[in-house]
Amino acid sequence: MRLKRAILLLPLLMLAAPALRAEYIVLRSGLRMHVTGYQLVGDKYVLQMTGGRVEIAAADVVAIEPEDVFTPLPPAPAQAGPLPFYRDLVEAAAKKYNMDADLISSVIAQESNFDPKAVSRRNAHGLMQLLPETATKLGVKNIDDPAENIDAGTHYLHDLLQKYNNDLALALAAYNAGPDKVQLYGNVPPYRETISYVRRVKKGYEKNKSNTSAKTPAPPRAAAANSQTRPAKPSQ
Repeated sequence: MRLKRAILLLPLLMLAAPALRAEYIVLRSGLRMHVTGYQLVGDKYVLQMTGGRVEIAAADVVAIEPEDVFTPLPPAPAQAGPLPFYRDLVEAAAKKYNMDADLISSVIAQESNFDPKAVSRRNAHGLMQLLPETATKLGVKNIDDPAENIDAGTHYLHDLLQKYNNDLALALAAYNAGPDKVQLYGNVPPYRETISYVRRVKKGYEKNKSNTSAKTPAPPRAAAANSQTRPAKPSQ
């Protein structure tokens, strides 16, 4: 009877409560459910989702994770890599720090979805989601300026790759969770967010490289024989 009353009162409680930002409900099965609100009622969670509500057993919930808030831009059709407006900035930074432009664009895609005004719950700013203290160390004057943000983010990622002997997974983990966490665990930290971040960036990077290779015509044999060897990519 108490459970039924609580469920009947739930819509009123949700209307009275302040709006919640999006969260992820993580289940024992590994499934992550994107919700806009939730309420524990007895031994069940009532989840508010786009399109309605869902009830699940509280015992099946292993974590509730906040979502970094930014407004994603609509994806450009049939385009891999950076938006045209930022392509020159990405390629300039890649050349300056001897980095792969496809890797930089893959990081930007996961960090901000190419939104230069993105600000996370941890106060990371811009396309490459720089923390103010990191930006200051890298000499950034305007953290929200796309050119400065991309340049500094690429510089930082380059330094991390150097620090971890071109181990891409460790460099990405440090970019996401911080070098201190990588040092603490001696590997990719066992955080769902960081593990998922590393996996998604690497997957995007592989896709970008595949698309780039498909668009680039093979050089003539004579030109290929005389071409210089390109710098080694970071280990994946």
